[in-house]
Amino acid sequence: MSMDDRVCDAYREAGALARKVLRRGAGLVKEGVSLLEMVETTERMVVEEGAQLAFPLNVSFNEAAAHDTAMPGDERTFARGDLIKVDLGVHVDGYIADTAMTVDLGNHGPLVEASRAALDAAIAAVRPGIAAGDLGTIIQSKIEGHGYKPVANLTGHGLERYDLHAKPMIPNIAMNGGAILVEGMVFAIEPFATTGSGRVVEAPRVEIYKQVAARPARLPSAKRILEIARPRRGLPFSRRWVPGDKVDLGLSTLVRTGVIHPFPVLHDIQGSFVSQAEHTLIVTADGCEVTTR
Repeated sequence: MSMDDRVCDAYREAGALARKVLRRGAGLVKEGVSLLEMVETTERMVVEEGAQLAFPLNVSFNEAAAHDTAMPGDERTFARGDLIKVDLGVHVDGYIADTAMTVDLGNHGPLVEASRAALDAAIAAVRPGIAAGDLGTIIQSKIEGHGYKPVANLTGHGLERYDLHAKPMIPNIAMNGGAILVEGMVFAIEPFATTGSGRVVEAPRVEIYKQVAARPARLPSAKRILEIARPRRGLPFSRRWVPGDKVDLGLSTLVRTGVIHPFPVLHDIQGSFVSQAEHTLIVTADGCEVTTR
């Protein structure tokens, strides 16, 4: 797999911006701060830096692992004891950087370190010829060595132009085989460590969607949604981004007709805590280049 200089430079630019904005955005996570204010400020930083969001900023509390973001008019605030995952995606001309970190407002240091150590160990093993399943073995071993469980049904994923979940899949648990890494592959590794069951389930609440089919819409609210979704070329968008009224009616209609796909909030058992760490990397001839570090 080859990658020309223009494409490589776009991935690098997206990675550098994602790294910068993630650190600044995560720095806003403090006791008493509004979630909505933090999310909108961080998303605005991406645009001000000259890039675009690859997906709505994910900010997931405590047992939630992924797919949460601020609701319209969200009144949630960060509180003492919270464990907050901040997951940012940036794209430059469709070339994506995906990176995440966990902000500890409590006493969860060992859990935060478990996902971070697993990510570092997996990155160190990346090279052409290694199987994705071997990376899962490394991730699981590191997390369990810290006394926690990996989240088995969440994975890392390939990143192609305007495609956030391409091949290869990078498991967070040991498995035989999987994709063999080759030079030029671009993907995100994202270990999740949990004090809970080790599996996430879908919550009823949905804030994030993506367009998966092109069909006409009659409802004014559905038309407004598609005006937001179409230019994103399949990248996810937030309910919060859609102006006007009756947005939920438009969303439910488009989901029912198969035009958009919902991403429910994913969470482990109530009362548990989940940590996350994530970087994007490009496989090189003798290892990898981490674009977001």
